[in-house]
Amino acid sequence: MSRHLPSRREWDVRASKLSLTTYNPIREVVENLKIKPNPSKKYIPLSVGDPTAFGNLKPSEHIINVICDTVKKSESRNYGPTIGHEEARRAVAEYSAHQGHVTADDVILCSGCSHAIEITLASIADAGQNILIPRPGYLIHKTLGEGLGIVVKYYNLLPARNFEVDLKSLENQIDEKTAAIVVNNPSNPCGSVYSKKHLKEIIDIAYKYRVPIIADEIYEHFVFSDQEFTSISSLSKDVPVLTCSGITKRFLLPGWRLGWVIIHDRHNIISREVRRGMSNMSTRILGPNTLVQKALPRILKETPQSFFKETMCFIESQAKLACRELHKAPGLHPIMPQGSMYMMVEIKMSMFPKFADELQFVKMLCNEQSVLCIPGQCFNYPNFMRIVLTVPKEILLEACQRMITFCEDHMASSDRILDIEKNPMSIYEQSKQRRFEKIA
Repeated sequence: MSRHLPSRREWDVRASKLSLTTYNPIREVVENLKIKPNPSKKYIPLSVGDPTAFGNLKPSEHIINVICDTVKKSESRNYGPTIGHEEARRAVAEYSAHQGHVTADDVILCSGCSHAIEITLASIADAGQNILIPRPGYLIHKTLGEGLGIVVKYYNLLPARNFEVDLKSLENQIDEKTAAIVVNNPSNPCGSVYSKKHLKEIIDIAYKYRVPIIADEIYEHFVFSDQEFTSISSLSKDVPVLTCSGITKRFLLPGWRLGWVIIHDRHNIISREVRRGMSNMSTRILGPNTLVQKALPRILKETPQSFFKETMCFIESQAKLACRELHKAPGLHPIMPQGSMYMMVEIKMSMFPKFADELQFVKMLCNEQSVLCIPGQCFNYPNFMRIVLTVPKEILLEACQRMITFCEDHMASSDRILDIEKNPMSIYEQSKQRRFEKIA
């Protein structure tokens, strides 16, 4: 006998807890700034993490031809296995041979790297457990983790050492509920590229406390000419590493949404249950884009090395240009990156007393000069801002010149600056310390 509910007189439709606890810090902060670019100056968004946004960086013509060939094949339109077609997973395994021994069985294809991170977090951590993520860091891990009820804790990076991990800070954050350590290398937003020695130091801490590593390596090989990328999984003998990557950045294909997780587990520490859990999570979207999967083996194997070299030469030259120009801006300290496509710029707020924090600085910079940068708060790092290096050269140069003008217009008087230089613990440093304590 069915049970009948009494009719309702009022609607009571509510948002889910997951939807209300999921938010993107960058989008929220930028939207709350309520910027109004100066209509007399062309708007320059140095905020967009899409290397193709300005049209100057394009994928290899070879890749376009491969897709055109593939789209004509009927099998490119069908549903595929939820973890990805075997030939595509095998191609990822071969492409990722630098990470250590990998087979197709160790690969799960996803709808972009962010989806790879999501199913990894959902498979390895329960609500109430915690993950450790870098500060400063790209907060997609926070967005995805906290929506799942996972507690996010932060370990510090060291700007004076090209944003290497503060190993003591990392170790101090680990407790009995730590499910994983997230290592982002090369880094967004810092552009740091870790040496083999430093990666081994991170692995040693993970092994000491028996905590697996989630390696966010979407910028793998996206490094400058004097740097070498090493995948952390290639150095790990005993610590399980779940590597998340994809074709978004290196291949300049962000909109095609194809990423992957690679399970590195030499001693079968990650149980079959975890592997099954990751496979189960992939069924939630019935697998990634079939068209791109079918083209993936040729994309990964046949894209010419000259394409990658040309892309990185351009971005490296952009980084050098921005670093040189922004050093001319009073109160700014650009930190030369080693890879990825971003630069972190320190704002010495004590030299700009009319602004309470970098949020106000960034807002007024956009309102007056029509240049939008991402404030450090979006990366859990006050008194910094991030700029993107993938814009055309003439646009980046114009943006830097406008920032120099803005700093000159708003810097403190020379007497005020002299007082700051005499004070060993400047107002800026005191403010920075207070904001760090607030964030923590």
